[in-house]
Amino acid sequence: MFETLTPMPADPILGLMTKYREDTHANKVDLGVGVYKDEQGHTPILHCVKIAEQHRIDTEETKVYIGPTGSASFNQLLGELAFGQDNPALLADRVRTVSTPGGTGALRVAADFIKRLNPNAVVWVSDPTWANHTGLFEAAGLSVKTYPYYDHDNKTLKFDEMLSTLSQVGKDDVVLLHACCHNPSGMDLTTQQWDKVIELTKQQGFTPLIDMAYQGFGDGVDEDAYGVRQMAAQVDNMILCSSCSKNFGLYRERIGACSILGRDSQSANVAFSVLLYVVRCIYSMPPAHGAAIVETILGSSELKQQWLDELKEMRDRINGNRVMLVNKLIEKGVTRDFSFIAEQKGMFSFLGITPQQVAQLQHDHSIYMVDSSRISIAGIGEGNVDYLAESIAKVL
Repeated sequence: MFETLTPMPADPILGLMTKYREDTHANKVDLGVGVYKDEQGHTPILHCVKIAEQHRIDTEETKVYIGPTGSASFNQLLGELAFGQDNPALLADRVRTVSTPGGTGALRVAADFIKRLNPNAVVWVSDPTWANHTGLFEAAGLSVKTYPYYDHDNKTLKFDEMLSTLSQVGKDDVVLLHACCHNPSGMDLTTQQWDKVIELTKQQGFTPLIDMAYQGFGDGVDEDAYGVRQMAAQVDNMILCSSCSKNFGLYRERIGACSILGRDSQSANVAFSVLLYVVRCIYSMPPAHGAAIVETILGSSELKQQWLDELKEMRDRINGNRVMLVNKLIEKGVTRDFSFIAEQKGMFSFLGITPQQVAQLQHDHSIYMVDSSRISIAGIGEGNVDYLAESIAKVL
């Protein structure tokens, strides 16, 4: 039976990782992989995570299944972090949450849940969006279409075009929105733009699916959740996918959450029963270790403050890298306007150069990024920014 298979194309980022590892250039720079890195190029374990993890080791008494919903404490605390403790949706008991194997697991649960809501539903995603979004939804048997979002020429949002397209989306479809730190463009909706999208959502009646993978990496934990909180307070139905990979640095622990919002408590219970059935058919029970770390941190005022401080350190480094790169490009005599990089949010931005120039950076200077010129801002540091800026200047 295997003889009928044909090879699938390799993930371009994984391919970049291999090439980077094999490169012997002394000044090689990795701007491809979307993980946080410190100045030394390492992805460290947060101090608060180390403390919480030791507590977990000392107090864990069993490895028995945790149940398909995961930890009730984790679900509650992460829900409050995302929606805000005083959100009307939470106060009305309209939100139900399950722990999932990372944010990707949350999205796949959401995809299968949507398939059961309406097998013919179309999921609308931004153009561009995270590369795995389309594959996840199509793997669940859903159709995927795009709405205008990022203007590559002007380095801004095609907001009017976005609204125009979404105004044609019917109530039986789903619209995926990035909560903050848009991947891959770095261009986020303003609060005023969020308000307009929410009004349109109410008007059209489609179901919003918000992907929040980077809460706290943009402007702050509360600021980054503006769209999520306002949407939840105003619509009848909603899906939220959350990840603890980036903001807690728990990449390999694979812990996230999928939350659904019902019209009222009773309808939320019905939807939750379907969500649990979906979970049972995919992976049955979620992992427990990462959830225990997160709930220990969020459940302790001291550890939570330490986490917020460490998160701010990561956020400030990323935002500082943006400004540093723009300034260095000017210093190296580049006349093209790259100021948009400093204005964008989160881990990523498009450099805005051609695939040929991307290839030249890799071949001549050992600087690695995907063909679209999307760069991981955390890969920049004081130790490589001069070389990076000089190299970019040479290929322009």
